[in-house]
Amino acid sequence: MQAVVLAAGKGTRLRPLTDDKPKGMVEVAGQPILTHCFDELVDLGATELIVVVGYKKQNIIEHYGDEYEGVPITYAHQREQKGLAHALLTVEEHIDDDFMLILGDNVFQANLADVVQRQQEDRADAAFLVEEVPWDEASRYGVCDTNKYGEIVDVVEKPEDPPSNLVMTGFYTFTPAIFHACHLVQPSNRNEYEISDAVGLLIESGRTIDAIPLDGWRMDIGYPEDRDEAERRLSGKVEDVEADA
Repeated sequence: MQAVVLAAGKGTRLRPLTDDKPKGMVEVAGQPILTHCFDELVDLGATELIVVVGYKKQNIIEHYGDEYEGVPITYAHQREQKGLAHALLTVEEHIDDDFMLILGDNVFQANLADVVQRQQEDRADAAFLVEEVPWDEASRYGVCDTNKYGEIVDVVEKPEDPPSNLVMTGFYTFTPAIFHACHLVQPSNRNEYEISDAVGLLIESGRTIDAIPLDGWRMDIGYPEDRDEAERRLSGKVEDVEADA
């Protein structure tokens, strides 16, 4: 299965860490965030890494070149950062079949394989890794509603008043049907083409989207303190502290 990595963003909230590099190249535990993403995808059997680059793209291209651990890398350029649905359309011409999608500013130690397995077994139109977060944090993410079958029936992007505390984590699988939906998306009130709006169009058209509960942890590296927390978790210090409590 091909894998798409979205890594075009400037990472303004991560400054000064991103003054001279894109946020995917910010190091966590001695390795760029993208290396952590690539390792996960290679372990999942990715046949090709398609990396969407933009801000300071040469840093990424020169660091990784045309392959990673024997898996070929293709680069797609998002010239303007206009949202995740806009970024996804830059890879449309490269996608042959079902594919994985990971946000290149996330560090995972979680059950990503369950998402891929669900996609392959059920031939769902999409499968998302989802997580319950504290209610006061839900407005940072795309918030999901699910039915009794564990299918996503609604997604709202960064709502002021979240309808639930179940959020998308930044790891997905899709069929190529997502591209048609992305083409239909209109700019949001943030003037971005939101992936949640594309997902909503899939749902309205009767497509099935499965929600896979997160088992493990993930960190969305949005701020310098998130990077520090991810490093603590990767080092095992969090688990040690919890065990001693």
